[in-house]
Amino acid sequence: MSAGVLSEINFPASWTTRPLWAAARRSKESGQPTAQPLSVFLDAGVVPRDSRGDNHNQLGEDLSRYLVVSPGDIVFNKLRTWQGGLGVSNYDGIVSPAYFVCRPDSGYEPRYMHYLLRSSPYLMELTRISKWMPPSQFDTPWETLRRLPIVAPPLEEQRRIASFLDAETARIDRLLRHLRQFERGLIERDRAVLLNVLSNGVRKPGDSLPEMWQWVPLANLTDPHRPVMYGIVLPGPNVDEGVPIVKGGDVARGRLSLSELNKTSFEIESRYVRSRLKGGDLVIAIRGSVGEVAVVPDELAGANLTQDAARISIGRDTEMSWLRLVLEAPPVVRQIQERVTGATIKGINIWDLKRVMIPTPTREIQVKLAQKAGEVLERHKALTSRVVKHRELVAEHRQALITAAVTGQFDVSTASGRNTTQGV
Repeated sequence: MSAGVLSEINFPASWTTRPLWAAARRSKESGQPTAQPLSVFLDAGVVPRDSRGDNHNQLGEDLSRYLVVSPGDIVFNKLRTWQGGLGVSNYDGIVSPAYFVCRPDSGYEPRYMHYLLRSSPYLMELTRISKWMPPSQFDTPWETLRRLPIVAPPLEEQRRIASFLDAETARIDRLLRHLRQFERGLIERDRAVLLNVLSNGVRKPGDSLPEMWQWVPLANLTDPHRPVMYGIVLPGPNVDEGVPIVKGGDVARGRLSLSELNKTSFEIESRYVRSRLKGGDLVIAIRGSVGEVAVVPDELAGANLTQDAARISIGRDTEMSWLRLVLEAPPVVRQIQERVTGATIKGINIWDLKRVMIPTPTREIQVKLAQKAGEVLERHKALTSRVVKHRELVAEHRQALITAAVTGQFDVSTASGRNTTQGV
């Protein structure tokens, strides 16, 4: 057993330890360009590439160089191994030559190795032995990974542990799916509130509105002396002393605070006085996560924007809290999305943004609607927060169960604890 996290685990004395290279042979087999491409995901392990819509990596031009994968092989994404970017494959296929493919020895159950390598102590050890690759990745070289200790009981016990975890994680995963569906339902209910309360149930410009309501272009709801506009085109590198700048991504991540934003030089910013921000302004992402909206806090008065975000100042007859919410109401969101252009980088131009039609009542009604919608959404937010917390606890329980089983902390044939991890 090497030094590090694993040396602190009290594995049963009867279990054996071998380095990864002795427990699973690395395979470099290739030459099957027509085979099904596979990918490794943190949440799902090894799956067909076309089964997921969130894989944005491009396939290489020469698939004959891709590594052949067979059922039972363990596949490692070397840049994501430390996060759990690994797993046993249930499929025939091919993966990028940048991955590692290992075929377990006959004395090892692939499913057991899958759970072992994704357990908490192993993920901590994989992080420890990986090399930092700025800005957000770790590289796990084969020469380091091959020496990773694989601790395992006899084969039959490995199979019992794997079968136990297959059943238990399937049950937990069903619960997690139900919680995610419930969470999505709450989000849809929030949207319904925004639709019915803030926009009187209308769905598109031209739908009839009650008395004291009218369709108004967004530009007409803003301060005429501070029109809708984006900011600095080339802000340059981040500087320690300078003017904070809001990018589209800052809006999407909720990073509108002085400590979170990059800064541009005073010289560059001085050419963009017209796009400076005031407390109480709204900013909206117009590139990338188009349509995300946030309120500018007072501490960012005097800050500026990049070309990825636009300022929406508040007109005299407009209630800021109402406009903030109505910009996320379905009939408004739909118009914004219909105006988005671009293939690689999607965005909406200022001319189109100004002309988005807003179902607008009198200011007195705006205030009442904002208050009513805010109260409802706060209740929904509290409920959603509880659901998210419960989902996180269930996920923690799942990980604790895996760790306890593959480290011998309880006998899976009886599920009786020997020193069972807390929460299992």
